[in-house]
Parts: sequence; structure tokens; C-alpha cells
Amino acid sequence: MASAAIAQEAMLEVRNPRTGQTDHRLRVSSRAEVAEKAAGLRANHPAWEALGIAGRCGVMARWLGAVKARAAEIGEADAADTGGCHTSYIQGFITVANIGGWLKDAPAAFEALTWEGMSTSMPTVRIESQVVAFPLVGVISPWNAPLMLALLDAVPALFAGSAVLLKPSEVTPRVIEALFETVREVPELAAVFDYVTGPGEVGQAVIAEVDTICFTGSVPTGRKVAVACAERLIPCNLELGGKDPCIVTETADLDRAATSVLRGAVYATGQVCYSVERVYVHESVHDAFVEKLVAQANAVRLNADNPRAGHIGPFTFAPQADIVMRHIADAKAKGAKVLTGGEIEAIGGGLYMRPTVLTGVTHDMAIMRDETFGPCIPVMAYKDTEEAIRLANDTQFGLTASVIAGTAEEAEAIGRRINAGGIFLQDTFLTFAKLGTFGSDSFGCSGYGAPRIGPESLRRFLRRKSLLTQTGPVADIQDDHHLGKPGE
Repeated sequence: MASAAIAQEAMLEVRNPRTGQTDHRLRVSSRAEVAEKAAGLRANHPAWEALGIAGRCGVMARWLGAVKARAAEIGEADAADTGGCHTSYIQGFITVANIGGWLKDAPAAFEALTWEGMSTSMPTVRIESQVVAFPLVGVISPWNAPLMLALLDAVPALFAGSAVLLKPSEVTPRVIEALFETVREVPELAAVFDYVTGPGEVGQAVIAEVDTICFTGSVPTGRKVAVACAERLIPCNLELGGKDPCIVTETADLDRAATSVLRGAVYATGQVCYSVERVYVHESVHDAFVEKLVAQANAVRLNADNPRAGHIGPFTFAPQADIVMRHIADAKAKGAKVLTGGEIEAIGGGLYMRPTVLTGVTHDMAIMRDETFGPCIPVMAYKDTEEAIRLANDTQFGLTASVIAGTAEEAEAIGRRINAGGIFLQDTFLTFAKLGTFGSDSFGCSGYGAPRIGPESLRRFLRRKSLLTQTGPVADIQDDHHLGKPGE
């Protein structure tokens, strides 16, 4: 990942997704600034780790109080960044839940990593475990759900005992600025948690300074991050999106299925990594399902007039609208039909799209192969369960998948055969139900590394050591010739 020099005082214009105007300016961090901040965080790390999990929990509890006091303000900043869907306004409270959840889970997660006892192969050797945090974690976060996805990595890393250097997306910097107002209220935390700003080159500079990377973004950029980390021989954890399928069987409650699919596909304008992006419906109920889906889709409101009232907001990142339109145009050119939506509506400077239902789609179309990241619902008929599973697995991605059937048992039998890390049965969009329980892996190109949700996700930021003590006599090389042959 070769990079050009970053100008010391370079500035970026930041677009408002609701107005289309540039109403915010972002200073680009220089490579020297990245290195300086990284060095400062690294120097402060030993004292942070030395606090132990109990001491760090005390500091994080104070941060929790600061976030609570500014939760509404943080939500407003997130809404300004994203264009405002109703979850933007509660991002401050989601952050409270994130920190509070780790206050509860982190001590037990540490306890699960400890071991002490006598060796089974050498009975005179006592073994004791030790966990050591990576000194400096780099987090490179995306423009969709900018606060939540940054803190899914940064918060557990801090609990683990690491210092964290965050590089948020240059598309959505406002909420990170608001967040760090709360960080600065807790000096011990501010000493080990900082951020830098700018385009991709700043992310490259972060990779050059840290001990491990957490990256959320596209597959092409994720490959570059992985190569850069490999060149430095540092680990990385990558969350790279998906093309998530939903199978609707002939026995499914079609009203329930249409409701679930619509929400799973267009929530947050479809700008969610685990949005439903492909729907496979048994041919016997295909037309009835589509009829119900279109009727529900036509009832969905844009939030152009009131960001707190509508269901679908503008595209956060304007170029994403072009990608979505290219997918729709490719599908139409190859025979697909658009039954509702399908056009970009420019309203007050924002770029909007209503829920877009397509039929007559095939796997020859980009809209069934590549991540669309927009409010599109391509629906394809299948003949039998074997074909449905084959189609669902015909992808380079494997983040999540959904199955809606007549019974939970029928859905589970199908779900167990789909290659994805999270399988949602009788609903869609259930990822966060795993919080506080356990995480799951990504399949294919959807990601790399350990789970980022659940108590074991703390393990990403810790290295385990073993301390081995000989309690008996030491071995004498002079006695080696007395050793028996294998099996004796």
C-alpha cells in the first residue's frame, strides 16, 4: 500500500447527506502526526495495562457516565453524518449499552483465558497462564454506522488493556469529534485513546504504526489492508460486508416473511453489512410473496421531510447511489423487472431511493452477485430446497443469511447447510441478539479473523503466555542414553 505524502495542513470538505452541501471541514492528519500520536499512546500503554481489568473497569465506568451525559448530543452528530435514520439519534445510548455490557462481561472474559495446574505430560512441571495486551490497536472504521462500528472494536480493545488509535471515515467525522469530547473528560482514558482524520492514506499511516488492525469496509480495500499487515507481520481482523440471502419456503407465513424481508433489506437505506440483498422464494408462493412485499414497500416513507419520522434516509455517501443505479441498470438490461422504486430522487440536495423490488433476476446480474448496499430487494424463484441452498451458497460472501419457513425446525434444517457466520431463522437482521453471548466467524470474503461480537471477541487484543515451573529435579543430558525407545 504505497502512499503519497500527506500535506501537513491539507483539509477535506465534508458533504451533508441531507442537503448535498459541504458544511464541515476536516483537517487531514499528517504522517508525522500519526506517528507522534501512536508513539504517545504506546508510551502510555504500560500504565493502562498495569491497572488490571478491575482498574480499567473503574476508568471505563467514569467514561460511561460522561457518555450518558452527552448521549443526545452524540446522536445528533451521528444523524448529521448519516442523514438520519431513527437509530442515529440513539447512537449515544447504544454506546452506553456497549460500554456497560463490557463492564459486565470483561472480567469473566479474562477469567476464561486463565489456567493454572500441573502438566499432564511432565507431572513435575506447573503451568500458569498470562494474558498480555497488544500495546497499540489500530481501528479503521467505515461511513455506515460510523460510531457503532468504530466502537465495536475500540471498546473491547480498551478493556483488554490496549491503547487504541482510531481512523474514522472521512465521510462521517462529526460523531467521532463529539465522542472524543467525552473521552477528554476522563484523563486516564484520553491517554490511551486517540484518533486521526483524513482519507485512505491516513489509514495506511496508521497501519505502519500499530501492532494489530481492525478494519471495516469493502473487500478490495480489505485485501490491501491484509497485504499491508502481512508485510509487517502483524495480525488483522477484517469485516468486509456481504451479499446476504434470505430463503422463503412454500410453507412460510408470507405476511411475516414479507415484513421481515422488507425491514432486513431497506433498514438504514440498506447501508448495513448484513442487510438482506438476495431473496429466494419457492416458486409455488413466489407471486403471492412478491405481491405482499410490493404492497408493504409502497407504504414505506422517506424521511426527507422529517428525519425522525420517515423510514428511509438519504444515501450517506453520494457515490453509493451511483453503484446502486448501475446494479439496477445491469439487471434491467438482462431482463429483470423493477416493480417499485428503482430511481434516485434528489430532494433538498439529498439522494433518496424508495424500496426497490425486482423480479426476473438471475445470478448473471451484478445485483445478485456484488454488494449493492442500497434499498434493493431482488426476488428469485426456486424449485426445491436443494436449489435454494445451492443458490444461497453461490457467492463469494458469507456474513449472514436468513430462512423463513413454516416451522422453526424446517428453517433450522435449511440454515445449518448455508455457508454464513450468522443464520437468522424465522426473521432477518438478528445480529445484535448475539451481544453478551458468543460471536460467529465470517465465511468467504465477508471477513477474516476472530469474532467481533461476544465476550470472546476480547481475545483479538490479547496474547497468551505460559509460565512453566519445574518443581522436581532437572533433566541431566548425561542420562539421555537411558531413555527408552518410543512405546517402551
